[in-house]
Amino acid sequence: MSEVKGCDLPEDLLYSIENNVWVRQESDGTATIGLTSYAGSLAGQVVSYTPKKAGKSVKKDKSCATVESGKWVGPAKSPIGGEVAAVNDAVSANPALINDDPYGEGWLVKITPDNWDGDSAALKTGSDALEAFKAKMEADGFKGC
Repeated sequence: MSEVKGCDLPEDLLYSIENNVWVRQESDGTATIGLTSYAGSLAGQVVSYTPKKAGKSVKKDKSCATVESGKWVGPAKSPIGGEVAAVNDAVSANPALINDDPYGEGWLVKITPDNWDGDSAALKTGSDALEAFKAKMEADGFKGC
């Protein structure tokens, strides 16, 4: 696991830098999506999570869930288009998992992608993602997680 300004960023995930979300392609063809630790730090403690329902279609860069914290209410934007295959019931019961374990138990939704190859082509991973987040954090004046 790598770190930028105290925020964990696993190098094996794909990232939408502008939307502060990560995605991982699973062996069953679905894609798991979650907020980065940077997004969780910006938002503060998450108190509510309202995902799109399973079976609903989600367009690339559109909301797959609404997240609410003491500082912010807004969409978690999906980096890929497709159909919601699963929502995270554990996060529904305990939204703080988004902050506490963003890359594990705190995932938001699983999507069956419409066009994985096309949608994932613009996502960043590894050192490219780390450098992009570093530049974004510095431009935003972010002090650290």
